[in-house]
Amino acid sequence: MQVEIIKCLQDNYSYLVIDEKNKLACVIDPSESKPIINFLEKKNINLRFILNTHHHYDHIGGNSELKKKYNVKVVGFKGDKDRIPEIDIFLNDREIWKYENFESKIFHIPGHTSGHICFNFFKDKLLFTGDTLFSLGCGRIFEGTYEQMFNSLNLLKTFPKDTKIYCGHEYTLKNSEFCLKNDEENLKLKEKIILIKEKLNYGVPTIPSTIKDELECNIFLRSDNELIQKNLNTSNELDTFSKLRDLKDIF
Repeated sequence: MQVEIIKCLQDNYSYLVIDEKNKLACVIDPSESKPIINFLEKKNINLRFILNTHHHYDHIGGNSELKKKYNVKVVGFKGDKDRIPEIDIFLNDREIWKYENFESKIFHIPGHTSGHICFNFFKDKLLFTGDTLFSLGCGRIFEGTYEQMFNSLNLLKTFPKDTKIYCGHEYTLKNSEFCLKNDEENLKLKEKIILIKEKLNYGVPTIPSTIKDELECNIFLRSDNELIQKNLNTSNELDTFSKLRDLKDIF
């Protein structure tokens, strides 16, 4: 599968997952319709599905117009069926959704919202994490609890290390500054920051990341690190994560 990154709104990313053989595509979290339509028409690709990770407007804003224009089906979490506009296909946690060459396993990862899910195209090792896991960060906790978000991130940590992560926003540089402030001896992080700045200087996305990169560099996945715990004066992983999340909210 080919993944095309579509910049939307101010700092959102939507993604087209394209079956190049059949010229078919799914769009993940269309913030707005126009950039998606422009790409599809330029490349002569047929849109078949909209996949939503959660109900926030900057992830579903293009649903209605895209559905009307292309007669596509909207796919989302069953528990969010009343909050995702135009939804047609309701999925449960750990369910596999499949259409022709598209095949994705759904994981319920609450915290940012109560109904947040991710889409794992496991055969291609592509993971679309919405606003739960960012490159070098994680989402704010709006509807869930610290423990829910902590558990959701721990689940994502178990995916194969070479899995590519496609998240909902271009927050990587700002996230890196927070990580470095609280994990200043992390050499892998310092190396990654150099690459991040190079990409941004060339005007290209810092996405995708990988599970391996995030395990090494994302402080929200490193709450088991003894030095980080010592610096924060915390004694366990959940307390460390919770304190980091509070600190990031005011960073």
